[in-house]
Amino acid sequence: MRIFCTATGSTRSISPRRLICLKLVSKALIILAALGVLAALVTLWLAAAHEREVEAAYPPQGQFVMVDGLRVHAVVRGRGPDLVMIHGSNGNTHDMSFALAPALEQQFRVILFDRPGLGYSDAIPGGGSITQQADILQRAAQKFGADSPIVLGQSYGGAVALAWAVEVPTTLSGLVLVAAPGIPWTTPLDPVYLVTSHPIGSALAVPLLTAFVPDRTVVAAFEDVFAPQAVPETFAQHFGVGLALRRGSMRANAKQRANLLTEITALAPRYTEISVPTGIVHGTADSTVNYDLHAVNLAQRIPQAQLHTLQGIGHMPHHVATADVVAAVEAVAQRSDLR
Repeated sequence: MRIFCTATGSTRSISPRRLICLKLVSKALIILAALGVLAALVTLWLAAAHEREVEAAYPPQGQFVMVDGLRVHAVVRGRGPDLVMIHGSNGNTHDMSFALAPALEQQFRVILFDRPGLGYSDAIPGGGSITQQADILQRAAQKFGADSPIVLGQSYGGAVALAWAVEVPTTLSGLVLVAAPGIPWTTPLDPVYLVTSHPIGSALAVPLLTAFVPDRTVVAAFEDVFAPQAVPETFAQHFGVGLALRRGSMRANAKQRANLLTEITALAPRYTEISVPTGIVHGTADSTVNYDLHAVNLAQRIPQAQLHTLQGIGHMPHHVATADVVAAVEAVAQRSDLR
């Protein structure tokens, strides 16, 4: 229906027809505004309900320590030399506790951290750079008595581990990088992170995603991350995919991903300063973090690096080639005189 509000009287008065039209337009705008507010309230209610549901199903499994007023969640298992594990984007402690931690906790005391803003660790304002995250996690590790652990990081967590080794080199005994980015790249930021890292997208798109994106959508995305290997049958259930869809986690993760290239570009010239034994584990079929660009170049730039090449393996070797990652950790421990 079209409403034509054309003045037919003089400029000093409003015609009855135009007055009626203005009233109709005003009512329509009020109704639209009310519907918008209602839609926003429903979205926020559904988002909060989704978050409550997933947090009830996947409560914190570890303990909390405070660092600079931030709660840091950690799961500590096993006995032996200290081994800190740092998960990747959209992850949490469940990622490392699925296959890798059980394979290592008989030989090491493994400390699995939720990175700031992910899992149950508080977010650093602005998302937190890899250097800020490394600082928080290093001091959290000290609170568990781990003054010089081996530090293992997978994917984005590998970038945090690199920052740890560069910025506080005397607080770790060895470094293990699993499918880790470390060299500046040229591919553009994923559109999802481009939107959700923007203030408008963070305010509008993130609650919609939390409210209406089903967990099975994230489960389907695992297939691309694991490719060319299959997703382990029970991984999605163990991982708790809904934890990654919470508003706070999505916002922190988006900001971290949006800033990563700039942070890696600044850090990369300092890799020659890394003085601890380093193991680099990377699959040649990794379509998320390119083997040739990252693993090969990191192995050339880090003085004590040993490259463990996994032929035909994708981005998740800690799940699909667990024994190879364990061997790399053991090799670093041996070279660090921790075994």
